[in-house]
Amino acid sequence: MCGIVGIFDICENREINRDLLSNMNESQYHRGPNEGGLHIESGLGFGHRRLSIIDLTSGQQPMVSLDHKVILTYNGEVYNFLELRVELEALGFYFQTHCDTEVILYAWQAWGESCVERLRGMFAFAIWDRDKQTLFLARDRLGVKPLYYSELANGHFIFASELKALKVHPELPKIFDPTAIEDYFGFGYIPDPKTIYKGVYKLEPGYCLTLTKGVKSYRPRRYWDVTFATNPPQNERAIEDELIERLREAVKIRMVADVPLGAFLSGGVDSSAVVALMAGLSSEPVNTCSISFGDPAFNESKFAAQVAERYHTIHRVEQVDPADFSLVDQLAGLYDEPYADSSALPTYRVCELAKKQVTVVLSGDGGDENLAGYRRYRWHTYEEQMRSWLPDSIRKPVFGLLGRAYPKADWAPKVFRAKSTFESIARDSIEGYFHSVSVLSNEIRGKLFSDQLKHDLQGYQATDVFRKHLDQAPTDSPLSLVQYLDIKTYLPGDILTKVDRASMAHALEVRVPLLDHQLVEWMAGLSPELKLKGREGKYIFKKSLENYLSNDILYRPKMGFSIPLDAWFKGPLKNKAREALLGETMSQCGLFNRPFLEQILNHHQSGLRDYSSAIWSLLMFEAFLRTHS
Repeated sequence: MCGIVGIFDICENREINRDLLSNMNESQYHRGPNEGGLHIESGLGFGHRRLSIIDLTSGQQPMVSLDHKVILTYNGEVYNFLELRVELEALGFYFQTHCDTEVILYAWQAWGESCVERLRGMFAFAIWDRDKQTLFLARDRLGVKPLYYSELANGHFIFASELKALKVHPELPKIFDPTAIEDYFGFGYIPDPKTIYKGVYKLEPGYCLTLTKGVKSYRPRRYWDVTFATNPPQNERAIEDELIERLREAVKIRMVADVPLGAFLSGGVDSSAVVALMAGLSSEPVNTCSISFGDPAFNESKFAAQVAERYHTIHRVEQVDPADFSLVDQLAGLYDEPYADSSALPTYRVCELAKKQVTVVLSGDGGDENLAGYRRYRWHTYEEQMRSWLPDSIRKPVFGLLGRAYPKADWAPKVFRAKSTFESIARDSIEGYFHSVSVLSNEIRGKLFSDQLKHDLQGYQATDVFRKHLDQAPTDSPLSLVQYLDIKTYLPGDILTKVDRASMAHALEVRVPLLDHQLVEWMAGLSPELKLKGREGKYIFKKSLENYLSNDILYRPKMGFSIPLDAWFKGPLKNKAREALLGETMSQCGLFNRPFLEQILNHHQSGLRDYSSAIWSLLMFEAFLRTHS
């Protein structure tokens, strides 16, 4: 795994500042501490930081083709590179290394822009073709690897693996995008393609971008999308068998490495499934690691231990200090823009633990999005049934009134939180689903933001992100539709961003077999009833794993990788939260309504209402403002 960076003069061939390019590259040193390289020519500069995984003695980047016509800087792993190499050798290409980097280089020369459609893996790369005077950038289909870019006022186009590298450039304007702030407090992250800054973008998953020297216009192009096309009919047992075989193959191709390899093992279904299949494919014990919490309500470590014992793994577990708040500012620097998923704390620690044993780990990320594992999918399907039974003219006023009249009960189990359910049913499908996933509701954001910020938003709302994807959605199934929305937003914007930054901070490569695009396409083609059956999410997945994992692992209630924010903000983080939210940084930024900030703190700390998600989001935003001022 690596970090890439580049400067491209779109219309001229001005000299590239070597020191600036080097500084941008070195800001990503943590992504590739083994080697660093630069390539500079008229009007172009590429940089690369390398974490050596395969072919440790060669494969240095940026890489230049034998005919000196093509240059590549690349981050990721292409798992089918050996098959592609055979094809390319048959076409007459000669290879000097044994790495996947050189395969991408000649795949471009053989197949042009369509080369990206042949790659199976996680990647973000840039290619400069001297003959075509073309710069080509691409990002993998699911967004496992990041890629940021911006066009500057001086005509330079810059790109990098992390936003921090772009921010090194003195001409990058760092002006906040008010719609990104609205998105952040709606989702808890800033969905692609936006960043916190105007004019700075993420290349979306499954997209590529072509720039030609002398041509000012360019536009990202989508080369892949999950279609939810129905699979050929099979009986349930055959589907179970095929699911296991497809997952086994996705795991197997991700176990190729010239460095120590292991797996995250949380004790949940997905990571346990990956470990079970790894154990069957390995002649040596699998290295596994997990994090434990002192609070039993958040602690899955005993289930991880069961799986480790069954498969005889070399297992390491460490308990997270419940007062581990030192990471708050560090996380703000790590993510470069506001990011409010509190599970970033334990994710950082489990990556730190894994690095003590291995350089590559496999994770179970992606199973919930692809196989309907989140509880919110079940609630959404219930609410959709209610919407289908009642016309809008009855449903909206009746359930809207019930939602307003019913008392708030944050302390109660969700099944008894009728107020939230009533409010959701009163909305349309997209607004209802957004209500279930939002960090701060529309009502709270309306009270939180200053008059100036609300004016700058000009009526924009975070739900517009969902509506954009809804216009392109390839399905009308209620379940598949919200899975599609999560695959486009939550998966790359939250889950994969969290893991990439936390792992790269420790020079650790994370591979994600459940996000193999061929497996994702096949799982998307399964009937929704096989994913969510009654109250059981991931139904067919769990059935297929019954010979591999115990019922305690498969069928216990989902816990997730959470931390006890509610208790933290009433106890050890009480003063820190108050100082941060009511301090000088938040007061001077002009974005928030200070009386409402005080109300949030007072109501939470008195136990009147649970505002833990709102407080954490604000705490991380304040840390971002301080860290990146």
